[in-house]
Amino acid sequence: MFKTLFITLFFIFSTIFIASVEANEVNNSLVVGAQQYAKYLPQLKNKRVGLVVNQTSMMGQTHLVDTLLTKNINITKIFAPEHGFRGDHDAGAHVKNAVDGKTGIPLISIYGKNKKPSQAALADVDVIIFDIQDVGVRFYTYISSMHYMMEAAAEQGVEFLVLDRPNPNIAYVDGPILEPEFKSFVGMHPIPVLHGMTVGELAKMIKGEGWINKAPDLKLTVIPVDHYTRKSTYSLPVKPSPNLPNDQAIALYPSLCFFEATPISIGRGTDFAFQVIGYSPVALGDFNFTPRAIKGAALNPKFKNQTVQGLDLRQANTTGLNLTYLINAYTELSKNNISFFERADFMDKLAGTNKLRLAIEAGQSAAQIKQSWQAGLTQFKAQRAPYLLYK
Repeated sequence: MFKTLFITLFFIFSTIFIASVEANEVNNSLVVGAQQYAKYLPQLKNKRVGLVVNQTSMMGQTHLVDTLLTKNINITKIFAPEHGFRGDHDAGAHVKNAVDGKTGIPLISIYGKNKKPSQAALADVDVIIFDIQDVGVRFYTYISSMHYMMEAAAEQGVEFLVLDRPNPNIAYVDGPILEPEFKSFVGMHPIPVLHGMTVGELAKMIKGEGWINKAPDLKLTVIPVDHYTRKSTYSLPVKPSPNLPNDQAIALYPSLCFFEATPISIGRGTDFAFQVIGYSPVALGDFNFTPRAIKGAALNPKFKNQTVQGLDLRQANTTGLNLTYLINAYTELSKNNISFFERADFMDKLAGTNKLRLAIEAGQSAAQIKQSWQAGLTQFKAQRAPYLLYK
C-alpha cells in the first residue's frame, strides 16, 4: 500500500514539475511586439491606420494585416517598401502603387521615386504602424524606409508605432561610421554597418538625435520584444527578402554585400544567394555554380547561365563583418589586371565612406582596417546607449 501511495505521489509531483517547466519555457519564449495586442490596440481605437509591412509581418501563420482586420481596426493604407508588400520583387525593382487583391486596401509604394509619402497620402491616416523584420545592417533599406515614414509622420502630425522584432545580428557592432557626404538610401544615418540595434531602438535614436525633420514633434511609441536580450539567438521564421533565404545568408550578408559593387557574383540567381562567391575566368576557389534567372529574386544576375568558380560558404563559420573575402578577391583580380571596384561610387555608399575602398587598394590588412574604426565605434556605443531597450 505504501509503495502504491509513493508511486501515485511521485507521478503527481512529476506531472506538476513538468507542467511548471513547460509553462516557464513558454513564458520565457520571445514575444514580438505585434503579438502584444493589449499594449497597442487601445492606441488604434477609432483611428485610421496606415501600415508599413511586408511578408515578414507575421505572428505564427497569421499576417498582421489579417489580425488587425479581424479586430475591426480601420486600415486605410499599406505602404510597400523594397521587395513589395508580398516580398516578391527583385532587389532594386520598382514597386508600384496598387490595390491589394486580398483585402482591397490601397498599396502606396515607398520604394523608387516616392520614398517619402506625400501629405495627400497621409490625409486619411492617424497612426502609422511599422512592423518589418530587419537584419541589423545599415545598407538594408527597410530602416531607410522607416526613416522617411517617421519624418512624414512628424511633419503631418501622425502618430508612429513600431512593433519591434529581434535583430539576428544584434551581437555585432562593426564597420565604419557613415560620413555625411556618402549619405544615400543604402545608408542614411551616422551609424556603423553593423549597428547592433533593433528597429525599435533605432527609431528611438533617429528621433532622439534629431535625424529627421521635426523630430521633437513626432509621437513615437515602441512595443519591445518580450523576453529578449542582446544575447538571444533568433532564427527568422520568414525570409526577410528574396535573396536572404536562411540564417547563413543573413549572417554573411554584411560581409558579402560589398561585392555588389564589384564584378563578383555572390550567388544571386541560385538557391544559395549570399552564401557563395564566384567569378570567371579567374577562379576564386574550387566550387562551381551557374546563376540563372529566378522570378522575384534575380531576373538578370551576374554571369547569367555561365559557370563561375569560387567559394561555397554555406557551412562557413562566419559572423559579424569579415573583410577577408573582399580583400582576397581584390588581390586575385588585381593580379590579372581586372578592375575590381567597377562601381566605386556604390562601394563608397555601401561603406558610408571611401576610406574602406582606398585602404583595400592600398594593401592594408583586415586587422589594420578594422583598427581604424575603433574610435568611431566606441563613440557610437556611448551615443546609442540611452536608446537601448534590451540588456
